[in-house]
Amino acid sequence: MADVTRKCLSELEQEIYSWQYDVDGFGLEGQEKLKQSTVLISRCGGLGGVVAYELAAAGIGKLILAHGGNIKPSDLNRQLLMTREGIGHSRMDSIVRRLKELNPDLEIRAVHENISEQNVEDLVEASDLVVDAAPLFEERYALNAASVRFGKPMVECAVYSLEAHLTVFQPGNTPCLKCLYPQQSTTWTRRFPVFGAVSGSLGSMAAMESIKVLSGIGQPLFNELLSYDLQNVTFRRYKIRRDPECPVCGSGK
Repeated sequence: MADVTRKCLSELEQEIYSWQYDVDGFGLEGQEKLKQSTVLISRCGGLGGVVAYELAAAGIGKLILAHGGNIKPSDLNRQLLMTREGIGHSRMDSIVRRLKELNPDLEIRAVHENISEQNVEDLVEASDLVVDAAPLFEERYALNAASVRFGKPMVECAVYSLEAHLTVFQPGNTPCLKCLYPQQSTTWTRRFPVFGAVSGSLGSMAAMESIKVLSGIGQPLFNELLSYDLQNVTFRRYKIRRDPECPVCGSGK
């Protein structure tokens, strides 16, 4: 496998990712798995943008990115793929440009709209793994249903104020989002309090969970929800269980 990997990665790529090879259990084979993988990220703002950037830096082969709208001044405290000079212009154009500056070898499928019932199945089916960083439950539930239908693992991440939450769903083996949150919050809105540093911390961790699932190293957060509060720097892990009557992944469907 190592010889095949060397043929698939250019000499420059081998040098760029050489420090990663030394991680126990990863090596050249792990790098090849990342190179051959496609990740869908729903929203590339303060949270999803950091996931995309870290995956691009790690040598992921292809990203499918769904994010609509133009850059607003209020994006800039956390959305690190946006720039002040880009205010009023396409968010996605800025996202693609910044990622390509970091990794010109990265293949990007840019979707200039947010996840919806109309586009979700095509995008999920074309991916190996889904990262849910969407702010609205309508998008989250749509991603969840499609990931279960197509059997694609989904990294679920969310931030609010100084709090962050992270888990990984594996259809058929773990709960799904609907098991964890059976009902949509009536108080959740598009705008919420947040620092970019909180989004950045969780985005890096979500990228690492994605790398673990795709490469087979480590122990992803299957059946567990990691929550932390940076107000007082406390971390907690909760066991989560599958609902046998879940309308998405259980008998309720």
